[in-house]
Amino acid sequence: MSMTRTPRRGEIWLVDFDPSVGAEIRKLRPAVVLSLDGLLHLPLRVVVPLTDWKPRFAACLWFVHIQARAANGLNKDSGADAFQVKSMSENRFDRYLGVASTTELDAIADAVAFVVGRP
Repeated sequence: MSMTRTPRRGEIWLVDFDPSVGAEIRKLRPAVVLSLDGLLHLPLRVVVPLTDWKPRFAACLWFVHIQARAANGLNKDSGADAFQVKSMSENRFDRYLGVASTTELDAIADAVAFVVGRP
């Protein structure tokens, strides 16, 4: 991988999710770094992967709509899939794309909380 700096909370990176098993998200794709920057004891980051946005995702409380814009580096509207949250090695981070807004990051954290049963 070509990562040249430490991924930070709120940043969007291309992350290599392969190899994957079963219904796990796969391939090189964008992901939002969700873990706190102060938790850098291991070279791991908690990420929420992004996938192409589909209108049916709006009914799913674990999906957060992320509109493509220059600041986040996305070239199409995407959905942050909180049901696929993962801890990933820094070695899987390929390229920095941009940054999610504070509102988007808060919504993603809320979606992960929903998935794990936290009110």
